[in-house]
Amino acid sequence: MIVKRLGLVEYAPALEAMRAFTAGRTDDTPDEIWLLQHPPVYTLGQAGKPEHLLQNPAGIPLVHIDRGGQITYHGPGQLVAYLLLDLPRRRLKVRELVNLMEQAIIDTLADYGLAAERKNGAPGVYIAGDKIAALGLRVKNGCSYHGLAINVDADLAPFGWINPCGYEGLKTIRMKDFGVSDGVEQVGERLLAHLQRLLPPVGGDAGHDNPSRGTAQALPAGS
Repeated sequence: MIVKRLGLVEYAPALEAMRAFTAGRTDDTPDEIWLLQHPPVYTLGQAGKPEHLLQNPAGIPLVHIDRGGQITYHGPGQLVAYLLLDLPRRRLKVRELVNLMEQAIIDTLADYGLAAERKNGAPGVYIAGDKIAALGLRVKNGCSYHGLAINVDADLAPFGWINPCGYEGLKTIRMKDFGVSDGVEQVGERLLAHLQRLLPPVGGDAGHDNPSRGTAQALPAGS
């Protein structure tokens, strides 16, 4: 597993880098996790509806992308983790990866004394019904890209200009509001430790037959 700590990266080149990495993979390519932040940007998934962008007084760019889910916002102060994984090699099914990502976020928040949970039918992670983290994936030939985002100390105003993840009136929160003083980098290291702990090893047995590579999937994981 290769971990890249990339700092602040424009969204478009990061997306192209993920696509190029995934397209160029071989059976021997090591998996990678990228930890980063983006300048302000809205991203709209394959099933996304433009009307979920209610207003845009700051002129934030809107990028149509190939993950599942609706519209979300990325910006400084939000931890983004991209998981570039060969799922069959880890004997990992897509839904298992989604659950694993959610659990890693829940465990990271628990490190700070925050009780977070899943919500049926609305992928992501929530505290008392308010959303603190979002997920969205693309899986192509058994290999994942895109990933997750946790609001650490981000400006939340741009979330108020959209229906986050397509849900009208959904409140978005951040770790800072609960007294967490750690920044994106520190939270990222805790998240990374939980992801590495939860991910099955390459060649490991997750308790089922090795999943086929199949074709491309865009998971509507609520981003």
